Parts: sequence; structure tokens; C-alpha cells
Amino acid sequence: MVEKPKIEEAPSNLAIIGRYILTPKIFEVLDSTPLGAGGELQLTDALRLLLKQEKIFGYRYEGRRHDAGDKLGFLKATVEFALKRPELNPQFRDYLKSLNL
Repeated sequence: MVEKPKIEEAPSNLAIIGRYILTPKIFEVLDSTPLGAGGELQLTDALRLLLKQEKIFGYRYEGRRHDAGDKLGFLKATVEFALKRPELNPQFRDYLKSLNL
């Protein structure tokens, strides 16, 4: 697990998309995790340390995802979410059509 590696330095083509179910042990590990990328406490670094103490399981997600930490990704996710919701779709679709793009 590597926090935001450069593409050429990435150890795989897999990503951690920030959805976790963690045991309480993570809090002990976070307390002893040194600051990492950007001088910040990185959960990825703590997970790497936790892995030395207990198993960590992942789920290989198949489907579309957007990086909600990126402004354009957030907008794409919001639009797709709205269009999939039956109570929002008709009004939102009409709104998008009214924009005269």
C-alpha cells in the first residue's frame, strides 16, 4: 500500500478508494505512525503497519467510480447519482437540458 504513488512507481494497477471497516487496533497503530506524505498522518501508512499485526482484506470493486476528492470527479459522481435516483432523475434531467450546452 502506497499513498498517492507516481504512476511509474505504483506497485500495481489497484487503488484504495477510501472505504474501510477497521478494528479498534487501528487507533493504537495511528498513535505510533510517523507523519508521511505532505507531512500528514496517512491512514495508508498506518494500514501498512497494522498489516504486520493482523490480516487486512480487500474487495476488488468492478464498476464505475469517481475520485470525489477531485473537483471534476465529485461533479461527475453527483450527476450520475442524481440521474440514477427515480425521485431526482426527471427534474434533474430537465434542468440539464435547460442549460443549452
